[in-house]
Amino acid sequence: MIPRPALILVAVSVSVLAACGSDRDSPADSSPTGDELVGTTFDSTDVSGHNLVPGSMITIGFEDDNLAVEAGCNSMSAAFNITNGNLDVGVMTTTEMACDAALMAQDLWLNDFLTNGPSIESDREMLTLSGGDVTISLAARQPVVLEGTTWVVTGTIVGDLVSTTPGGALASMTITDGVAAIETGCNSGSSTVEVTETTVTFDPMALTRKACLSDEAALEQSVLAVLDGEVSYELDNDMLVIRSNSTGDELGLTFVAS
Repeated sequence: MIPRPALILVAVSVSVLAACGSDRDSPADSSPTGDELVGTTFDSTDVSGHNLVPGSMITIGFEDDNLAVEAGCNSMSAAFNITNGNLDVGVMTTTEMACDAALMAQDLWLNDFLTNGPSIESDREMLTLSGGDVTISLAARQPVVLEGTTWVVTGTIVGDLVSTTPGGALASMTITDGVAAIETGCNSGSSTVEVTETTVTFDPMALTRKACLSDEAALEQSVLAVLDGEVSYELDNDMLVIRSNSTGDELGLTFVAS
């Protein structure tokens, strides 16, 4: 017969072991912290409990202490925290573009949803927000890299002035395996390049020589003036800025990933 004190000791030991096993076997908390999400952007893949406007989607980006949100019309932002598995969003500031009535109504709906403390779960690849009868599933946007991406010129830079591309002219650049394929707005060209973390060095460009319309010629002149020799670049999500000082005046181009 086991003495009574020994029985008590056995019971306590079993209880402690059970508690340890329970901690080991319990699933990891899937609620992220704000710091874990900073620098990530998510695009909606599915919304249940609400019908999005056809052709639209929800984009949510976490930038330091701010949440940046779009749903097809205006851009919205607010301070945010994550507390006890819920997303706490402050008062939204928003741009004031006039859009289709359905898209403007969607902005208001999303504002209400986010400022009412939905629950949040994320593994950095997927983000899930739930509140009431609505669940929004979003996938992490993969970071855009310089090489292998087609970059379309959106503007030209002279000093501190940024101008949109002229007329309907379209220029682009794609760097692959040390070669840049260039569409200048009129002619096509290529150049071998050397890429570092902050610069691209363009060798002399081989270029077709067809005649250009005035807008196309103006864009081509800007492109060729910048993409020559060593230039500096800044990459921010799907936006790229290239600058050159080789002419004495700071010239540059702005691009968006296509």
